[in-house]
Amino acid sequence: MALKKLKPVTPGTRHRLAPSFDDITTSKPEKSLLKTIKKSGGRNSKGQLTMRYIGGGHKQKLRVIDFKRNKFGVPATVASIEYDPARSARIALLHYADGEKAYILSPNGLKVGQTVLAGPDVAPEVGNALPLSKIPLGTIVFNVEMKPGKGGAIARSAGSFVQLLARENGYAALKMPSGEMRNVLETCIATVGAASNPDHMNESVGKAGRNRWRGIRPRTRAVAMNPVDHPMGGGEGRASGGHPRSRKGLYTKGKKTRHPKKYSDRLIISKRKK
Repeated sequence: MALKKLKPVTPGTRHRLAPSFDDITTSKPEKSLLKTIKKSGGRNSKGQLTMRYIGGGHKQKLRVIDFKRNKFGVPATVASIEYDPARSARIALLHYADGEKAYILSPNGLKVGQTVLAGPDVAPEVGNALPLSKIPLGTIVFNVEMKPGKGGAIARSAGSFVQLLARENGYAALKMPSGEMRNVLETCIATVGAASNPDHMNESVGKAGRNRWRGIRPRTRAVAMNPVDHPMGGGEGRASGGHPRSRKGLYTKGKKTRHPKKYSDRLIISKRKK
């Protein structure tokens, strides 16, 4: 997939880098795999604002994605590659041999008409899903489970992948997108390949209005507030407010928030790069 540079006919298109969508084969989603998304506006069930800077946005339908890939041994044909408004990667519509339809995260390079499989004895080819114990070392995978049977949780966004480095004592060592080295049970399912739409990171929105279409409202800087609204507010002129902190006065931008005795620390071989 490539990006297109638009002619600067308006201020909004002057610096915009837009996706070309040349990898998408249809604009109509599968109706049986759609659900309604209700906008929250950042409010909880009591109507109280719990997340700021959320509101508006275009109406969207949720595509039900199969993150588990647990239909073992049933071949599926890729019917279409589609756009999903709720995620950065592309999705693929599968038509299984038994008549079932499902959406999966599309790996980079998957084509319409291709056949994909899931199971412990399938070939480690792009789009196939199999346990980490059956994947050759050095292979690039995505949509990796953290707990067997729970569904893919690691490397699901556009262009992301992890590399399978080693296997020992029932665990597989993975190199994460952040650079962290981590152990995962080798019975966890992963999809071979890298997530589609790798050019997503190079997109440029172009204008503030496009963020409003996505449901993102303008973010107010803390130093622009009054002292009653934020610890970093107030002061004469452009006073910056000292050490960055949250509205509750807790230090941020560098303060460690991970619990020092977190249960999964024993699975981390080396921390991510600072």
